[in-house]
Amino acid sequence: MKRILIILMALLPLVGIYAKTDKQVVVLSCDLHCKGCCDKIMKNIAFEKGVKDLVCDLKTKTVTVTYDASKTDVPTLLKAFEKIGKPAKVKAKDEPKETDAQTGATTLQ
Repeated sequence: MKRILIILMALLPLVGIYAKTDKQVVVLSCDLHCKGCCDKIMKNIAFEKGVKDLVCDLKTKTVTVTYDASKTDVPTLLKAFEKIGKPAKVKAKDEPKETDAQTGATTLQ
C-alpha cells in the first residue's frame, strides 16, 4: 500500500503539466434589460462546455466570458446565447469597457 501511494505522489506533478488549459476571454454585447436577463445568462451559459467564468454587466450591457479554447469557441458561445433568446455579438476592441467595481456586474463564482 505504501508503494502505491509513493508512486501516485511521484506521478501527481505530471498531471498538472498535461492539465493546462488554453483560456481565452471574449467580451460580448448583449441586449440586457434587467437582472432577470443576467440571471438567465448566468444559469444557462455557465453550463456550456468549456466556460470557466462569466461576468454579466447590466450597465454596459456586456457579458465577459472566460472559456477554454480547446473545448469551445466564440461561434459556439454565440449560438448558445441565441438559443436562450439573448443574441449577442463580439464587442469591438475600440469600444470603451467600464472596469469600475460599482458598475453592477454579476460574476460567476
